Amino acid sequence: MENIGEQVLCLIAYHLLFAMFVWSYWKTIFTLPMNPSKEFHLSHAEKELLEREPRGEAQQEVLRRAAKDLPIYTRTMSGAIRYCDRCQLIKPDRCHHCSVCDKCILKMDHHCPWVNNCVGFSNYKFFLLFLAYSLLYCLFIAATDLQYFIKFWTNGLPDTQVKFHVIFLFFAAAMFSVSLSSLFAYHCWLVSKNKSTLEAFRSPVFRHGTDKNGFSLGFSKNMRQVFGDEKKYWLLPTFSSLGDGCAFPTCLVNQDPEQPSTPAGLNPTAKNPENHQFPAKPLRESQSHLLTDSQTWIESTSNPGKGKSGMSNPALTMENET
Repeated sequence: MENIGEQVLCLIAYHLLFAMFVWSYWKTIFTLPMNPSKEFHLSHAEKELLEREPRGEAQQEVLRRAAKDLPIYTRTMSGAIRYCDRCQLIKPDRCHHCSVCDKCILKMDHHCPWVNNCVGFSNYKFFLLFLAYSLLYCLFIAATDLQYFIKFWTNGLPDTQVKFHVIFLFFAAAMFSVSLSSLFAYHCWLVSKNKSTLEAFRSPVFRHGTDKNGFSLGFSKNMRQVFGDEKKYWLLPTFSSLGDGCAFPTCLVNQDPEQPSTPAGLNPTAKNPENHQFPAKPLRESQSHLLTDSQTWIESTSNPGKGKSGMSNPALTMENET
């Protein structure tokens, strides 16, 4: 490059992308995954009672009493409360036990060997920004190297070792760009649907059954749940996600604005299986923040006993998950 302005512009763009790439990569690696809070752990007395009782209705009753005030709505495939035998806690919604970290991770997406860390609620935004800035970094290198790559094939470069550096740099940047673009596009789709990688492969199970869109609140609110309300922080690897990671608003707890409303007293699954009966359980403060725009509660008068913490299934059995 002979133009001074072009040189300065390229240097600023290169170092800016490199700095954001390193910053987001650092945050993804060194941000510790969040674990369930103490309220989800069984007390010492409950642990002793659970170990002393034989498997059956007695253990079911112990878990029901322990989970009656917890904001949990997901179940195992058999309809049981999601209980981790290794951590001895009741799993919050979207929480899974990582066999590598040997602990339960809030809103676990996957364990990433490239960052040697679990990607979950505490660092998922950082992981997305890491993918975005690494993709932009590789695209920038490939774009600025393209003209010299063309000169290599037209014998326009001097016959020195620079020729091999140019071709290696272009191929490396291009190949990383292809792989990163596909991975970044996939995670953008997951964010738009409010899914994790684990939920994309195995849909969450609620009291009424499996629902692949159970946590989706619409594109705008799904984005805000990961990146936060203030857009000025969206492109910075600083934590701004909404909630506490232990409880999440779902279309099963409130009326989803993207779904047609169903009058109370009618069976919403009779004509459209995508609509659900919404239990009248209040959300904790961290959940209701996303739902203040258009919130509709449906009170169920047919069975007033269903309003307690999603524990209406009388045949719950304990099932250990990993």
